[in-house]
Amino acid sequence: MKSKQYYYRQLRRRPITFLRQGVKIAFLLFSLYVGLQFYQFYLHFVSATPMPYVERPGAVEGFLPISALMGFKVWVTTGEFDLIHPAGLVLFTFFVGSGFLFRRAFCSWICPAGTVSEWAGMLGKKVFKRNFELPKWLVWLLFPIKYLLLAFFLYMVITMPVDAVIGFLVSPYNIISDVKMLQYFLNISGVTLIVITVVAILSLFYKNFWCRFLCPYGALVGLGSLFGITRIKRNEDTCSSCNQCTRACPQGIKVAEKKSVLTPECSACMQCIEACPLKDTLTVKVGPKKVNKWVIPVGFFILFTIVVVTAKLTGHWNTVLTYDHFKELIPWADQIH
Repeated sequence: MKSKQYYYRQLRRRPITFLRQGVKIAFLLFSLYVGLQFYQFYLHFVSATPMPYVERPGAVEGFLPISALMGFKVWVTTGEFDLIHPAGLVLFTFFVGSGFLFRRAFCSWICPAGTVSEWAGMLGKKVFKRNFELPKWLVWLLFPIKYLLLAFFLYMVITMPVDAVIGFLVSPYNIISDVKMLQYFLNISGVTLIVITVVAILSLFYKNFWCRFLCPYGALVGLGSLFGITRIKRNEDTCSSCNQCTRACPQGIKVAEKKSVLTPECSACMQCIEACPLKDTLTVKVGPKKVNKWVIPVGFFILFTIVVVTAKLTGHWNTVLTYDHFKELIPWADQIH
C-alpha cells in the first residue's frame, strides 16, 4: 500500500491531475445525487403507496442534449427561450460554446460518462500493467463514428421546420423526456446492456474508448475548439521526445509529434503539461499569449458558475411546468410516444 508521503509528493508534482480527479469525483457524486433526487420525484407520482414529494432537480436536464439542441434552434431562429427544459438549454449552450475558449474542458473535468470511461482505462492499466493501442487502421475506421452520429442528429434538427420543433418541445413526450430517460434505464433492454458491457470491456483495454470514438456530445463540444483561440504549444527546440506527454494524454493524442495541439480531441486536462519534465517545453497559449496552465480549468469553472447563477437569478433555470402537469402526465409515461 502506498504511503501518505507518496501521495503528498505526487500532489506537489502534479497538482492539476490530482485536482481534476477530485473535481471529477465531486461531479460524479453530484450526478448520482441528482439522479436519486429525480428518482424520488418520479416515485411520488407512480408509487402505489404514498411517497413524499421531492422537488424535481433542474440539473437533470443536463442529460437531455437532443431536447436542448432543439430548444437551441428555436432560441436562435425565433428568440424564444425554452421554458420547459431551460436548465438543459443553459447547460448545452455553455458546454458547446465553452469549446471556443476552453476546448473540451467539459469532457475531462465534468462529464460523468467521461469520468467512468477514463477510470475504466485506469483500472485496466492497473490490472494489465498497461493500456493497449489500437492499430492505426482501426483508429481511422472508428474515429468517424461519433462525428457521423453527430451529423445525423444535427441534420435531423436543422432540416426540421421550426414549427415542427416547437411542436415537439411542447409535446407530452418532450415534457416528460427526463422521465422517459429514467424509465429507459430502469427497464434496460438486453441490447442496451450488451452494448454497455462491450464498451465497458473495451474501455478497460483502450483508454477513454467511449470519449474517443463514440460520444457525439463530446464531438460537438470539440468542434468549437476548431475555431477556438486556445491551444497547447510544444517547443521543438527543448523537447527531448521522451513521449511522457503522449503517454499521459487520456485522449491518445500524439502530443510529442505535434507543434501545436489543435485537434478537437484535446480535452484541456493539462496532464501532458504536467507530465513534461522540461520546463516551458509544453505551454498553454490563448491567441498569441502564453498563459499559466491553471487559466483554462479555473476560467472554465468561474464562467460556468457565473452562467448557472445568472440563469437561476433571471428565471432561466427552473421549468414553468407545475405539479399538476407532472401529476397528469407521469403516471401515463409508458403510453406516451
